[in-house]
Amino acid sequence: MSHTPIDQQRAWCALAEHAAGMGRRHLRDLFDEQPSRYETFGRSAAGLTLDLSKQRWTDQTLELLLDLAREADVPEAIRGLLAGERVNRSEDRPALHTALRLPADARLEVEGQDLVASVHATLDRMEAMVERFHNGQWRGATGKPIRDVVNLGVGGSDLGPLMVTHALADYRPDVEQHIDVHFASTMDGSQLADYLARLNPETTLFVLSSKSFTTIDTLSNARTARDWLKSRLLGGARQEGVDEALLMRQHFIGVSASPEKMSEWGIADDHQLEFWEWVGGRYSLWGAIGLPIALVVGMEHFRGLLAGAHEMDRHFREAELADNLPVLLALAGIWNVNFLDIRAHSILPYDGRLEYFAAYLEQLEMESNGKSVTHDGESVSYSTCPVLWGQLGPNAQHAFYQLLHQGTQAVECDFIAPKVRYDDVPDPATRDHLMGQHRLTLANCFAQSRALMLGDAAVADDEDGPRPGHRRYRGNQPSSTLLLDRLTPRTLGALVALYEHKVFVQATIWDINPFDQWGVELGKTMAGETQRILQHEAGLEGMDDSTRGLIEAVWAAEPQADA
Repeated sequence: MSHTPIDQQRAWCALAEHAAGMGRRHLRDLFDEQPSRYETFGRSAAGLTLDLSKQRWTDQTLELLLDLAREADVPEAIRGLLAGERVNRSEDRPALHTALRLPADARLEVEGQDLVASVHATLDRMEAMVERFHNGQWRGATGKPIRDVVNLGVGGSDLGPLMVTHALADYRPDVEQHIDVHFASTMDGSQLADYLARLNPETTLFVLSSKSFTTIDTLSNARTARDWLKSRLLGGARQEGVDEALLMRQHFIGVSASPEKMSEWGIADDHQLEFWEWVGGRYSLWGAIGLPIALVVGMEHFRGLLAGAHEMDRHFREAELADNLPVLLALAGIWNVNFLDIRAHSILPYDGRLEYFAAYLEQLEMESNGKSVTHDGESVSYSTCPVLWGQLGPNAQHAFYQLLHQGTQAVECDFIAPKVRYDDVPDPATRDHLMGQHRLTLANCFAQSRALMLGDAAVADDEDGPRPGHRRYRGNQPSSTLLLDRLTPRTLGALVALYEHKVFVQATIWDINPFDQWGVELGKTMAGETQRILQHEAGLEGMDDSTRGLIEAVWAAEPQADA
């Protein structure tokens, strides 16, 4: 049943009228008029501090945005999400990634089933596997302990575990058997080929991570890995007692919502980890897809990651809208995209451990909210998700910050950094040097957001007169700054959950479904059709002229089989 589009409702119209005047105001003037902006627009929760004072808004703007959130029923949407209601309407199911981080003594009954017990049964099974690896008890087919684990997955089965294992590498536990975890996602095999050239097949295990267990990228890599193991361990110099069944059992773990497909592929039943249809791939690192994380940091720290995310879930559920970090971060984005016409968003972590965080958010936000149709199937008449990109801030300063400071595009930026680092380094001299480097990093982080805000007002004119045009800076670029008390499993969990909930709030206001990805499915379907044409060299008549020409160019370049 259709309803009045959000951009025709009272709160949106009030914001549009307000924006007509605000859009011409400069951030430096807003700071002159309200010197206590940090206190007014700063909030803290779950080990995170969010500074929204450099957004191009006022108290009135925020009040109007909060009215918009209420008019869009954001409080009720939050309740429905966390209660397990069918918020994924196009697929008619809940989106219960938050259930993956509920504590064991919690209870969440959805459609007659208590989910918490099954979630923790899977976590306990993961823990038993991880302990076997760390104790040197998980052995390959020839009896040697597994030392290397290669995660074969793509999208949410790759980006989340890759990001977290890199971010929390400092938290490796002291165990008997250190496990090196590697990630191969590209269907062209280039990443996997590198690993196969230097890893020992006797001590290497592969984790096949695919929700459907039909993803061609993952299965093509998996077949290559299986053939590599067979040729090395079952080939000419095969060891006595090693057969294919033992090889498959000791060198593969499956993670999927489709246990029957894992079994068909040959993965032993007790080496399968399950997750559920009500968990979207890009929201899945909290469960069995997080096995590579647990192998790197241990289950204690993995559970700390879950605890931090759950702390943010509680804040999201309980905090008033005006003090709710995900809601406020979402409203800042709505204000920039829909009322200030800022369609680009850069993620800029100032900590090398967060190297993959921007890539993770690119999928989380653009796959979730890159939509143009409402829940009612009507085309939206307003912008939804902006284009996200980013990289480590200190590196980006020497790359695309030129565009941020002097380009023609308005860009919203998120600066992210821990307050404290290296204070636990044992050697005093090394500790002082490293803490000095961290302060230098923070100085750059704070200076860049200030320069983007103030522009020319940040620096004095030269003694011999005003600077020429090529040395002038317009400023007025909005930004948010997120400070972690320190980067730990708990605060990283809270940080990721913050952005998950931000995405949901924006989707609620835009009246779109953040939990499906039909655009991704379209590409997969068409790729399958094109693959069949390339392979069988038939069926070109249904192709457009461009695709036909490209396929024919490939055929012409391929070596011909001997007659």
